[in-house]
Amino acid sequence: MRLRTFLAKDMRDALGQVRSEMGDDAVIIASEKTKGGGIMVRAAVDEQDAVERALTPDEPVTAIEQAVEAAPPSLEDHFRGDLMKRLRGVPQSAKAPAAPFSRAELLTVLRGHRLPDSLAHDFAKTAENSGLQDMTLALACALDRRMKTQPLDISKAAALLLVGPNGAGKTAIAAKIAAHARLSHRHVLLIATDIEGAGAVPRLEAFAGHLRIKVAAAENAEALTKLVAQCREDNALAIIDTAGFDPRNPKARTAFSALAMIDGVEALGIVSALGDAEETAEIVSSIQMLGAQRIVVTQMDMARRFGALAAAACGGLGLAHVTRSPFVAGGLETLTPLSLARTLLEGAAQNADQGSTQ
Repeated sequence: MRLRTFLAKDMRDALGQVRSEMGDDAVIIASEKTKGGGIMVRAAVDEQDAVERALTPDEPVTAIEQAVEAAPPSLEDHFRGDLMKRLRGVPQSAKAPAAPFSRAELLTVLRGHRLPDSLAHDFAKTAENSGLQDMTLALACALDRRMKTQPLDISKAAALLLVGPNGAGKTAIAAKIAAHARLSHRHVLLIATDIEGAGAVPRLEAFAGHLRIKVAAAENAEALTKLVAQCREDNALAIIDTAGFDPRNPKARTAFSALAMIDGVEALGIVSALGDAEETAEIVSSIQMLGAQRIVVTQMDMARRFGALAAAACGGLGLAHVTRSPFVAGGLETLTPLSLARTLLEGAAQNADQGSTQ
């Protein structure tokens, strides 16, 4: 396995560097913002002999574990540690806040992201009551009261059922999860349930071919149950791609409930950051009725307003990951209350700058 770290001005530039120097098989396994406003990404790629070893179940696997253990603590870890110390009252060295807290200014920021008024006022009130004078930390405190971060544990997951609306990016997420599983040297089976959807199975097969994994089709719940059971016996990760639907529709939700209730299957909600915040909150609530405990938010790279992201992250389900790229090499990122607070505040500043130049 080959590991490299890249410094870039933004995620688009970082992805270009990764693909140019490591190829399309490379996967970003960590990303973090730098103090200078850029981004640092850590990418990995299996060499050909490592890929072949990964296909042999009896071969000891240590490369990815060593790489993860050797990885230095992220900037996000340091920021979050500082935030938790402040919230718990641990004395900190005196320093001037970068952005003083202002409830009126925070409300303006949240409304600019099209966050519903009820949620915006709740965040602003909690941020004000925190007593923190730094705008970022105060907002992070408010988000921390309602947001749960629950990343996927690829090494332990048995079967993941990806559910959500049309166009949310379920098939791309299936490929990203599969890529992470391959780096962990787990066997993977991609399962297509949208047999009749135009181009659905061929697209999944294209991803599978790129990752050198198998694809199976399940026409009904019974066939899916058998495939999941076989994966469990083989200690393989089953990633189940489904047809897009409106989770708020009771009839459609009932049909997908049968799949979510299969033994060993975890329903994982997939929603887009491009949606309306109130619509997204309703969809997340409906996905929770399917028994899902976590969601992934996609298309952050396309969004300028992050009301839908905030509504999804604070909608009651654990936020597993977010994505900023449609490419498999883009990987899965973990968002914390602190990084979400930065995203909202920096996004508002960027939108203001763009508006002034138009």
